[in-house]
Amino acid sequence: MKDGLIRIAAATPETGVADVKANIARMGELAREAAQQGCAAVVFPELAVTGYTCGDLFRDATLIQAAERGLSQLMEETGKLDLLCVVGVPVAFRGGLYNCAAVFLRGKLLGLPAKTHIPNYAEFYEARHFTPAPEKAETVLYCGQRAPMGGNLLFSCENVTGLTVGVEICEDLWVAGPPSTRLAQCGATVLLNPSCSDETIGKAEYRRELVKSHSARLLAAYAYADSGFGESTTDMVFSGHRLIAENGSQLSEGELFTTGLTMADLDLERLVQERRRMSTWSEWPDPEEMTRVSFSYREETVRAFEPQRVFPKTPFVPGNGGDLEKRCSMILAMQSEGLAVRLKHIGCSTVVIGLSGGLDSTLALLVAVRAFDRLKLPYSGIKTYSMPGFGTTSRTKSNAQKIAEELGVSFREISIEKAVRQHFSDIGQSEETLDVTYENSQARERTQVLMDLANQCGGLVVGTGDLSELALGWATYNGDHMSMYAVNASIPKTLVRYLVRYAADHSGEALKRALYDVLDTPVSPELLPPKDGEIAQKTEELVGPYELHDFFLYYLLRFGFTPGKIYRMACRSFAGDYSPEVIRHWLRTFYRRFFTQQFKRSCLPDGPKVGSVTLSPRGDFRMPSDACCTVWLEEIDRL
Repeated sequence: MKDGLIRIAAATPETGVADVKANIARMGELAREAAQQGCAAVVFPELAVTGYTCGDLFRDATLIQAAERGLSQLMEETGKLDLLCVVGVPVAFRGGLYNCAAVFLRGKLLGLPAKTHIPNYAEFYEARHFTPAPEKAETVLYCGQRAPMGGNLLFSCENVTGLTVGVEICEDLWVAGPPSTRLAQCGATVLLNPSCSDETIGKAEYRRELVKSHSARLLAAYAYADSGFGESTTDMVFSGHRLIAENGSQLSEGELFTTGLTMADLDLERLVQERRRMSTWSEWPDPEEMTRVSFSYREETVRAFEPQRVFPKTPFVPGNGGDLEKRCSMILAMQSEGLAVRLKHIGCSTVVIGLSGGLDSTLALLVAVRAFDRLKLPYSGIKTYSMPGFGTTSRTKSNAQKIAEELGVSFREISIEKAVRQHFSDIGQSEETLDVTYENSQARERTQVLMDLANQCGGLVVGTGDLSELALGWATYNGDHMSMYAVNASIPKTLVRYLVRYAADHSGEALKRALYDVLDTPVSPELLPPKDGEIAQKTEELVGPYELHDFFLYYLLRFGFTPGKIYRMACRSFAGDYSPEVIRHWLRTFYRRFFTQQFKRSCLPDGPKVGSVTLSPRGDFRMPSDACCTVWLEEIDRL
């Protein structure tokens, strides 16, 4: 309810088969707990009022009437809670019995979505007792209140932007055409599933992937609440599996064979932005059979909500170690494939790389080696050059040579000091004036040398600059800004580190030591004279920490979040690492540089897209070079 975030819960109470009174009491306790935890909605299991495994007791009017009285009692007991509750209950209507989910808020029954697909195979015998939901909802009198009952019900919140709830029940998710597909296409961003799925070997894994993939397909959040302890174990066991996913990502999961609440903060704004971004997604106008019910929360509830969701500090980097290994391998393969295709297309078997001993040029060389492996070309065609200038240290130059030698590629040193001094003399630049001209003259000289060397050997200059540098404009125009193919153009600095570390961990001992020393070296363009032999110019002291800038960049470009939301997300994610004041300072720097440096990105060389965020003017991001950043900076200044 703040920054587009709301909290929901999937609940598994202990179940008493046909023990309505005990079931209502346990659900009441969990509902109160969910409300105390700031949840906006909670979903309970399928037929939770009676228990799912009642069998032919569902034909008994005594149980059905007790269920209605029990639900009335639960609504009354939770009448003061500002909590949308979804509770499974059997509902008798016109000679049929329907497997429903009662949706209510502050004692008001909003609707009774009914199960559409009634299983009657293997261990399931629901068709013996229940009737499929009618497509068009009908008004029923239940618990003394009139409400729509049937399929195709949508519950739209009037005072939480982007919150529209749809409900489907258990088997509805497992079929070829789930009702939730239509619900999402008509606007549902949050899908709740009261379920009672028995546990068998391998089923939890399948269920988990099903929920995740379905949330991705529908660009929605999906909460699944399964029955657990207390359901009849005559022929089955139930694990109480609770899952909450958002757009393909699992946010939280309850431990199997436990009861209680599983909660997660959903990002509704992210879901809405994703739907807007994807041109193939379009909301249908509500068809005639769709019934929309409005509800709202108390304003004080909306204002009081404090999000707890902590977003990954490095959104470009997988948090899981196994996934990271696979991701690094895949990214290197994509980068090298891009370069290999370009080399084959132009009939070129030579590449030229300026090898500084820093992270980016090291990664570019590792990519080139893989590309030559792909094309079965000799490494003699990989020509690396160290071009020491006024700021080059022995550490970086030494590492560059070690890495080239260990990889078996050509290495040569060409000093640029004499040429740059001649250039200073030509343009009247004092060598004592350590300004931007002093720095950029060196960067442009290096690029000129590389281009001319490439002409000499009929080669292609491989660019080394990364995505983070492009976002900040931290590149010399027509210097390191330019190349013939930029293999790192969509790799952010935080990911560059992991890729080099991955390569180090899969290398021989000598190469591994050299790569790890590169990882330990401060990021620097080395354009200012060293101090006592050490790097004097540290990039992150000048433009800010790359982990912050990559965080800002991801959520700006991937989801179009506002500076205020990104700031508050960063404050939670980097709590203890950076103060809010420091985060705000570098956020302002990021936006200012991002807008003013667009002209450098408007003429970038070709390079492969490997992730969901890229700044290619021919691909994902097109911004006029004269766009004004006033609106964004004003919002930051108000924080």
